[in-house]
Amino acid sequence: MDVAIGPSTITINHDDRFLVAQPDGTMAPGDDVGFFARDTRFVSGYRLTVNGRDPVLLNAASITHFSVRHEMVTPELPLGTGLFGAGAATLPARSIGLRLDRTIKGGIHEDYDLTSYAPQPVRLLLEVAIESDFADIFDVRFKQLLTRGETQTSWREKASELRTSYRNETFHRALLVRVANAGVAPQFANGRLVFAFVLEPKASWHACIHWLPIIGRKRPTLLGCSELVSVRATADAKVLPRVGIEADHPVLPAIWRQAVADMEALRIQEFAVGRSVFVPAAGIPWYVTLFGRDSLVVAMEAISGFPEFAAGALDRLAAYQATDDDAEQDKEIGKVPHELRFGELAELGLLPFAPYYGTADATPLFIIVLSYAYEWSADKRVLRRYRAAAEAALRWMLESGDRDGDGFQEYGTRSTRGLFNQGWKDSAVSIQHDDGRIPSLPIALCELQGYAYDAMLRMAGIREVFGDDEGAADLRERARRLFDRFNDEFWWEAEGTYYLGLDGEKRPIRSVASNAGHCLASGIVPPERAGRVVDRLMAPDMFSGWGVRTLSSEHPSYNPYAYHLGSVWPHDNATICGGFRRFGRVEEAQRIAEGIFAAAERFDAYRLPELFAGLPRERGAFPVQYLGANVPQAWAAASVFRFIAILCGIHVTGSQRTIYANPNLPDWLPSITISNLRAGKGAADLRIEHDRLEVLSNTTGFEIVHGPVPRLTDPAAHPPGR
Repeated sequence: MDVAIGPSTITINHDDRFLVAQPDGTMAPGDDVGFFARDTRFVSGYRLTVNGRDPVLLNAASITHFSVRHEMVTPELPLGTGLFGAGAATLPARSIGLRLDRTIKGGIHEDYDLTSYAPQPVRLLLEVAIESDFADIFDVRFKQLLTRGETQTSWREKASELRTSYRNETFHRALLVRVANAGVAPQFANGRLVFAFVLEPKASWHACIHWLPIIGRKRPTLLGCSELVSVRATADAKVLPRVGIEADHPVLPAIWRQAVADMEALRIQEFAVGRSVFVPAAGIPWYVTLFGRDSLVVAMEAISGFPEFAAGALDRLAAYQATDDDAEQDKEIGKVPHELRFGELAELGLLPFAPYYGTADATPLFIIVLSYAYEWSADKRVLRRYRAAAEAALRWMLESGDRDGDGFQEYGTRSTRGLFNQGWKDSAVSIQHDDGRIPSLPIALCELQGYAYDAMLRMAGIREVFGDDEGAADLRERARRLFDRFNDEFWWEAEGTYYLGLDGEKRPIRSVASNAGHCLASGIVPPERAGRVVDRLMAPDMFSGWGVRTLSSEHPSYNPYAYHLGSVWPHDNATICGGFRRFGRVEEAQRIAEGIFAAAERFDAYRLPELFAGLPRERGAFPVQYLGANVPQAWAAASVFRFIAILCGIHVTGSQRTIYANPNLPDWLPSITISNLRAGKGAADLRIEHDRLEVLSNTTGFEIVHGPVPRLTDPAAHPPGR
């Protein structure tokens, strides 16, 4: 059964601007739609009518990630006497074809094209209603629309410009709607742009309308009509260096190409500080900005395909790393930011997001990503550039990250408006005791201990590069103590897994959740327990068939449609899959990859969403979307790259100038060819069939070894690069 599941709306985006509309192009202010720029909704409502009637939608589709086309026809239209035949009062349906193109770059360029198939001249009245509420994106997301400032609208007839301005204290925004290249001069009446014209048989009429968001004094530039055709025609010209795959699988190459396209689309130009240094927006529509955790997770997932994202994450997050303390921002020296916002609520201090530091995992992840970047490049300049930031991050982790001094990583907001939960499951109800009670703060999640363990070992290796053997030995000893204490206090013998965490009274949070899979990936699990953790995560209450659920279906708060209480997240599963493979559970890793790829096959355009429902995979079933999921979303797209690397057993240890490939492909993926796998100073092309490896080319300067990464038995030994 071929089923394509996806959001009912159509989204286009470029840089930090995006537009979400219904398939017929309309927008209603109460819906999660509109034209947004820098966390403000500049267009909240849109309606198009011809002679007072709504056009009939035929089809609509994105041409590229920044351009969409809506094909429509007119319904039966009322007409004036004598305009169509002798005394005719109506025009038959489908007599006028109407095409609306929208292209986003800086602002929105709209093209309106009407063509008549009526036998006589027809008088038409085209009306375009555009509303602006300048709502903050948080108000739109949580449907708490509130006008805090004043809005004014003015029409300049000679310039054919409609300007709507919003002001609240020091926060100013404006939208300029400009009519260009219209066949007739527009009028403005009753809140609508009005075009009145006569359309001859077989004739066409064209107009352009530009939406220009004004932020500060700079007016954005738009693509002109003459540029649009060439831009759309060359939309496949890529910026990211191309890492490609060919596979003996019906749709996997298409899933990969869509993931690459999504990462292309999500690049934020404002944070691109140079060539080959990119930062993705976390997701559309709600996360079109810099996120600490998200950019670092993407960096780890995409390192085998696109190391540019690791370079971007390190550069931008180091620039925003905290150098002072501010409780209202959950800010502490050395801490890596969670989120950076530019909207009204952030600018006026109504939310602490300029930036906000309420994340417990981004800081250790920064150290881990720095290690990744070095191992894949063998470039010591990377370590030199960010060593001070990494040492500051380490100090935060060992001091402020351990909020009560017991050796574990905990979080607890100090802000009156901060996030209650500050792990990757950061919704307010995501962490619960086994009876549904919300744990008291501070909370020590199990995966945070794994991140800290991994970060300390990697930082020890970085210190050794610079000859600080004493400092490295200290970190290894700290890691050893954390390993032992974690396995003493977090191990849940009855369930064969780890407690979700410890609450503020150090009581275990006895909930079976996906978080324990992250502990496998970090290496904080001893081999004798790893198998039990794998088995528990693959039990029917946790593994849906499409992927591992965030929460056991046996938990009283389980809800497959909830954000973190039973849904399936592709990035979560990619991390778990890597943990399985680390401990030799190849078959289970393959099952997770197959489930996620099977879901991607059924989603529209083979695109993985941020998350989807945790319903069981039954015969004839299809994955069910989560309403409000970000699509595209960066760590969902990048998880595709991670899954392929796991299946192929690819690890790089630049410090040893070695690429390890230990493939074990499943029956559903007999062979795969990876081209332009970049590491060191060049790239490699690999051909893999089941467990066989053929090196087609290698200019990396690294040796390619067919076999597993040597694992040291000492739990506090430096782990090889991923």
